[in-house]
Amino acid sequence: MKFASTRLIARDIQAVVGFYEKLTDRKAEWLAPVFAEIVTTGATLAIGSAETVALFKEGTVEPAANRTAIIEFQVDDVEAQFARLKDELEVVLGPKMMPWGNLAAQFRDPEGTIVGLYTPITEAAKKRFGSR
Repeated sequence: MKFASTRLIARDIQAVVGFYEKLTDRKAEWLAPVFAEIVTTGATLAIGSAETVALFKEGTVEPAANRTAIIEFQVDDVEAQFARLKDELEVVLGPKMMPWGNLAAQFRDPEGTIVGLYTPITEAAKKRFGSR
């Protein structure tokens, strides 16, 4: 089995896609007017408009309702990325050392999802992520 993507359902797909394009510094691939993907080295972030829910089963997901998941991106220098983004995106947490060895920062996307950026700092963290 291969983990393929994480998909967000967005009330305002243009705003959400724009946020992730700014965050990742990558252009989205629009596969349809209601569906886009941002492909990174490690994973793909898929973004569908609320209209796409009806293609599966109406009412199974709700845009702008996430309070449990954090989408994370590993970066080479979290402090540099934070400096680049802090004036343009909503900051949740400035760079902070985590007990598991990562320096992390967090932002909130336009519909409330927390997005983390992190850099492995300790030798144990570098070793753990070096094999992924």
